[in-house]
Amino acid sequence: MGKTSYRLWLTAACSALVILAGCGGGGSDDNPGPLPTAQSDWSTLGARTATAQGGRTITGNQGAQWTSTYAPPATHAGTAVQPLQYITMRDGKRLAAYLTLPADADGNPAPGPFPTVLVQTAYNGVSGQFVPALGGADELLVTHGYASITVDVRGTGQSEGQWEAFGPEEQADYAEVVDWVVRQPWCDGRIGVQGVSYLGITAIITAAQGHPSIKAAFPIVPIGDGYRDIVFTGGQVNPTFIPLWLGLVSVLGVTNPTVLTDPTIGIPVVLEHVLSAVTNFQVPTILKALVGEAETAYDGAFWQARSPLEIISAVRVPTFVVGGLRDLFQRSEPMSYEVIKRNTVAKLLMGPWTHIQAAMGMGLPADGVPTLSELTLQWFDQYVKGLDVGADRLPNVTQWVTGLDRYVTASDWPHPQASAQRLYLRGDKSLSTTTPAADERSNVAAQVPILGLCSVSSAQWTAGLLGLLPVPCFSNGNVVDSGAINYQTEPMAEDYYLNGPIEADIWMATTAIDAGLSVRVDDVAPNGRVTPLTNGLQTASLRAVDERRSRKLDGQSIQPWHPFTQESVLPVGINTPVMVPVEVFQTSALIAKGHRLRIAVSASNLPQGVPPLPTLLQSLAGVLTIYSDAARPSSVVIPVVPASALTSG
Repeated sequence: MGKTSYRLWLTAACSALVILAGCGGGGSDDNPGPLPTAQSDWSTLGARTATAQGGRTITGNQGAQWTSTYAPPATHAGTAVQPLQYITMRDGKRLAAYLTLPADADGNPAPGPFPTVLVQTAYNGVSGQFVPALGGADELLVTHGYASITVDVRGTGQSEGQWEAFGPEEQADYAEVVDWVVRQPWCDGRIGVQGVSYLGITAIITAAQGHPSIKAAFPIVPIGDGYRDIVFTGGQVNPTFIPLWLGLVSVLGVTNPTVLTDPTIGIPVVLEHVLSAVTNFQVPTILKALVGEAETAYDGAFWQARSPLEIISAVRVPTFVVGGLRDLFQRSEPMSYEVIKRNTVAKLLMGPWTHIQAAMGMGLPADGVPTLSELTLQWFDQYVKGLDVGADRLPNVTQWVTGLDRYVTASDWPHPQASAQRLYLRGDKSLSTTTPAADERSNVAAQVPILGLCSVSSAQWTAGLLGLLPVPCFSNGNVVDSGAINYQTEPMAEDYYLNGPIEADIWMATTAIDAGLSVRVDDVAPNGRVTPLTNGLQTASLRAVDERRSRKLDGQSIQPWHPFTQESVLPVGINTPVMVPVEVFQTSALIAKGHRLRIAVSASNLPQGVPPLPTLLQSLAGVLTIYSDAARPSSVVIPVVPASALTSG
């Protein structure tokens, strides 16, 4: 993707709110296997269909570093956009397809066939021609000898049918689209799947379906679990991104040029999309979530079908996963890599990005890491074309480390050198490894449902859209922490490196019927500036944990698995102490010598989630008590890595 394309993408960022979840199953037999592994002190995190297992740490390719940019000469001078095509599905519905071929300097298509890049989008292939991250052809790939085909998924863009966001019909379409592509004269039978967000999710699901023509995948910011990652984090519905996203799909679904060029085709499609949005999916889904309708507000079959982590173990093709530490799917991007690495070659890149920034690969190249287009080209040249271009020797894991403020490589994720350290939230608001005394006091906070508006969460959970505004509180946590109970360590005597998911075990009581818990993790500089690192959110009545599916490190729970089912709801009770395990999303950060680690606990984080109306009414006008005594020792479990790992890779 060239600089001009990036500028177009940035100016279009207001319309580039992208994503949700999915499902599929298989792989081709000629793909390389995974690198060798050894037993790990980490366990995996389970899923709806799988319990936690003993972890396996990669032992191959250790010490790999970024050394040089992959920049082979172009094989073609230009690109040629072909006329709109339609693919007829099993039920007669037609999907719109946009084809771009390699061309000579005059724009004449080169003779094929070519290895092919497949992108499946809900954002209208027409918009992708102006904003490549929404599904347009990558010029770098096409001029290096790839055909590029973008398909509007069912019920979106110029495609017929009703949209249901990764529903069974849409997923069945993916396989038929692949069958169609391999039959075309411009395709040589080798396909790479890729894309940003929704497009990356379709890439993973398609790869999991096991078509032998799919040779590699390059998903950028894909979701893992539709319920837990974003839509109902901690049992609370996302009020910021989800309405914007559903609205974006709806608007782009009625932006159909064929209304003017061929009204007999365009008008019926637009009317079908409008009717579907109002009566079938978008509007009804939002209303069901807000009012707490059981099949939507609780986990179940609807969300399982839209969560790629449930089927990602079926991916058998080399896959490069790109994520962001402030992305919408920060939680599960590393977990996607963690599952795929068991069965094939996999790589992970986590940048310091929001969703929009990750789509752009903002700041790259940096620290030896090339642009995302250059990485995609190298990945596909190796695993789609079959060339030996060193993609297998790239670092297994590359993460931005906040506080160090550069990219650092590692042999695997979760970090093989991590150990679990439990820190206690003390009555005097300190944070230490010393267990509390019997008589330590508790601390209180008001249950205000609008906290977090002036915080990094407003940037993160609007996909980075609000982060484009120069608002100081989006990068400095002092404002949001002023409404929380803040527990912090003494200044660090040496650098303190944390890497991975965090669990906060909070003993609490409320004067209301229910309550939410927001747990923020911050770096506090000597001058008092607070750098937000990560956070978690949990409804108290949904605190039940399935230990069989929870992740452990050194035998301690470090990532709880909450069922979030209607059957798992537990009473909270007025002024009754209960322990609430809060999943705090993974991060990588250095708390430098002289800085402090802070855990900020409050009752809400509005940009990330608000309880459905019935729960919200039970949580209003309460006072939250956080306990810190020997009988009720609130604590956090941190994955601590030796700081020496920052230089050893």
